[in-house]
This record gives sequence, structure tokens and C-alpha cells, in this order.
Amino acid sequence: MSSGPADLTAAERAAERFTDGEWHRLHPATPLLRGGIVFIAVLGFVLSNLRERIVSFFVGAPDFGGDPLDEIYNRGWEGWALLALAIVLVACIGGFYLSWRMHTFRITGDAVEVRSGILFRTQRKARLDRIQGINVVRPVLARIFGAAKLDITVAGHDANVQLAYLGSLLADGLRGDVLRLASGVKAAERASGSGVGAPAGNGAPAGNGNGAAVNGTRTAAVSDLVNRRVNEFLAPELDPNAAPPQSVVKIPPVRLFGSLLLSGFTVFVLVVVVVLVIGASTGREWLLLVVLPGLIGSASFYVNRFTKSLRYSIAGTPDGVRVGFGLLSTSNETLPPGRIHAVEVLQPLLWRPFGWWQIRIDTAGHSREKGAAGQANTTMLPVGDAQDVARVLGLVVPEFATDEHRAIIAAGMTSRGRDAFVGSPRRAAWIRPFSWQRTGYSLIGGVILLRRGVVWRSLSIVPLARLQSLELYQGPVDRMLGLASTRLHTVSGPVRPRLAAIDRDQSVSLFEKVAATAIVSARTDTSHRWGAFPPSRPAEPDAREAGS
Repeated sequence: MSSGPADLTAAERAAERFTDGEWHRLHPATPLLRGGIVFIAVLGFVLSNLRERIVSFFVGAPDFGGDPLDEIYNRGWEGWALLALAIVLVACIGGFYLSWRMHTFRITGDAVEVRSGILFRTQRKARLDRIQGINVVRPVLARIFGAAKLDITVAGHDANVQLAYLGSLLADGLRGDVLRLASGVKAAERASGSGVGAPAGNGAPAGNGNGAAVNGTRTAAVSDLVNRRVNEFLAPELDPNAAPPQSVVKIPPVRLFGSLLLSGFTVFVLVVVVVLVIGASTGREWLLLVVLPGLIGSASFYVNRFTKSLRYSIAGTPDGVRVGFGLLSTSNETLPPGRIHAVEVLQPLLWRPFGWWQIRIDTAGHSREKGAAGQANTTMLPVGDAQDVARVLGLVVPEFATDEHRAIIAAGMTSRGRDAFVGSPRRAAWIRPFSWQRTGYSLIGGVILLRRGVVWRSLSIVPLARLQSLELYQGPVDRMLGLASTRLHTVSGPVRPRLAAIDRDQSVSLFEKVAATAIVSARTDTSHRWGAFPPSRPAEPDAREAGS
């Protein structure tokens, strides 16, 4: 259950004044941070035009003419040039100021709204009951200013709301307050008459919560500001007090690097190298000119993926699963309970000797920011061993991934078949000669497990409370063999819960049981309002089916 008022952090208490339903402005440095790339580009253009003058100033190089400044000086246009420069600066500063003044946000009891635009006004609204996650992103330039982006992921196409930028501590506090509102805990507190914590005015910083300390001398204030920025850069991405240590899953750098080497891209590179060597040895030197530059550039793939995945951590917090990563630019996303529609545990063939696995998820919305190593945010665990998988499953499907079901999960990951799963009949070997024994499913309470793949192992876990629909279909060969295929429909994502070559009668039975269980699970599910209701187990008793 979400934390009560007495358990709020200092950042959450300071941020409560921004959840009063009134309109507030963003960090004053927002225009500079949002246009930072443009500013750097303009600066580079100016420097490139002044390069001769700069070189001449430092090393005394001869003047060959053609310098724009010389032309302005020779024609007597200094005044006009200074006036034009002043007009451009005033226009830029005025535009930045108006952009900041017109860009406001407010947080009410049921939505987060953002208004922006000078000539063309836009307003975006994110309903709290449709929030799928909240991501706090700190680009390296924004970290210098002590700022961060708050990306609120909402179910639907292009429905996200982004607050860019806020003070770093304010972003953390607002994430906690918005999640508390979405959880229903504040509504429950109001209904019970318990109140909602201490007034925000006690110790809350003024403005955007980013002002430097006013006590002491100016030197002390500057020193304090520098110390805070340094501490923010050195601080761990996940606050040690935000989650119990036993729930934190981290990826060792050696394993991360090994997983990158043992990837499909490495196989592709090796094939290219072999082709290049064969071509060079048979007199086709032109292949070196065509392929070698791209081959050298492929090294950046490994460097980028490795550096952007450093400090990767997954942890359970009172308001959901928190995933953080990054060295210079960091990202820290919280996925509230009840937002994960499907989970897949998979193992590529090259990872099998090391016992490594990957976990992917389906959610109804995705952050605008990329995940670790530029991958989609749907990759929950880029690489981990069996213990890491068990701990992560305990975070994303806590009602199912318990000690009671540990054996069935292990069987779904590694078993060759003929166990507690309902498997394919022997005649399925005609169309699935290698994987028919491993193919199978198990229905346990409000969760269904689908196991498939003998070369690339896959185990899909679907909470039936999130199921959209179920489909049974038969091809002509399936009809001849008395088989059928099953497909479970969830939200769009990388997980494809499907199962082929199941006995026709078993498929019909599965359809009926899943349909009935999904209705009951959806009616009794309260995980989307995790703060208003105590945790509860599914109402339906276990419906585990015996193996065939």
C-alpha cells in the first residue's frame, strides 16, 4: 500500500504545494534547456565564421581577407551590425521569456494538465486513472542546472504529458505526489477524514523550489550550489531509502558486456568479417572500401549500448517498480501496479550456456524517452540470471510470482515438457518436430502461462484481469491433425502471447476457462487503485490443470 502522510519524503512535502489545482510555471532555465541544441549549433556557426580571426589572434597567421568582420568595418557598418545584434538578442530573450510565461501546468485530483504556445496554444491533459508510468529524465546539460524532465506516460496514442523542465528535487517530489493521487490513497484519506499530510508551506521553497540558499554570504550560497550539483552527479540513481535492498536488482558490467558480445549483431559482424576476408583473399579489394568503414563504425554500437546501460537497477517501491539507468544522462521510471498487461521471459540460444535471460513487458503507454542502450522501455531486464528473473517477476507480477509458484515458473523456463503444463499431443510432432514436447500452457488462478520454443526459449505470463480478448484458429493442416492454435490479445507491445499445436478439445476448454476467469479477475482487480485498497489475492481458487 502507498505510504501514508507521515511517511512522505521532504521532496514530496515540498511538492504538495504544486498539487493544489492552480497553474504553475516550469523551471526558469526551461527555454535554454529545450533550445540547447539550437544554441550550440548557432554558437558553432559563429565560431566557424570567426575561425581566421581567432587563429590570427593567437598565432599571428597572415590575413587573406574575406573576413565578415573586416567587411563590416571597412564599409562603416559597425553601428548597424551592433543594432542588428541587439535586436536579435532582445527578440530571443523576449521569445524565451514569453515561452516560459505561457508554459504552465497544474495538477488536480483527477488529472495533470499542461498549457503551452505563444501564437498557437495547446493544452494536454493526462487523467490520473490512465497513467501508465512516470519517468524522471535528467539529461547531462539539465543536471548542470539542477533540472529534470517529468514524462507522464498515459494510455493511448501520443497521449503523454511532459513537464520539461522542473527542479530536480521538485520532479522527484511531484512524481511521488502524482502517484499518490493516482493510487487513490488521498481520496481514501479524505473519505476517512485523516487529512493529507502537513501543509506544504512549512519549509517549502518558493517559486519552483530551485532557489539557492539565502542565508549567509553570496560566496557561501555559490559554494552550497556547487556542492549540491556535485552531490547530484555522484549520487546513486536509486535512492537507497526508496526501496528495500533485497528488492533491488542490478546488472554487473561484465555480464552486460558479455550479453552485448553474444548478440545477433555480433553474429552479423562476424559474417561480414568472414565475407571481407574471403573477398580480400580472392582479389576483391574493393570490398575493403565498401565494408570496412561500416565495420569500424559498428564499434560505436557496443560503446553506446554499454555506456547507456551502466548503473541499471530495478527495484520495488510502494508506488510500483522503479527502473533506473545512465551514467551522465540518467533516467528513472516508475511503473505503478496494475499497468503491466503481459510479461515474457526469453533466452536466446547464445545465452543458454551462461544461464542468462531477458524480460520484456507490454504496457498501454510508453515513455517518450528511450530505455537503456536506446532500446524500447518495454525491456524490463536486459540481461539477468535465474535469480534476477525470480526477483523481477516478484516485482512485476507480485500476486503470482510467489514461493508457491516458483516450481511452475522454473518449469516454464527450462523444462523440456511432460510436466504440470498442458502440452501438445504426440501428433503435433508433424508440424512442430522439435518443440512439440515443450509447447504447453498452465492456468493458475487469474494468470495464464504459455511456454514455447526449444531453440529460443520463451515463457509468457498474462494476468487475465488485463486480457483484451482470446482467439482460437485452425489452418487446414491443424484441422486434419485435430489441433488448434491460441492467441491472447493484450495491448500492443513486444510480447506475443500465443500457442500453436494444442489439442482441439483442450483449446476449446482453455477458451471457456480463460473467458470465465478473465471476467471474474477484471471485476475483482483493484491493483489500479493500489493505495485505496489493501493487497489481496485473486478471488478465484487455483485452477491448475493436470498435464496431458
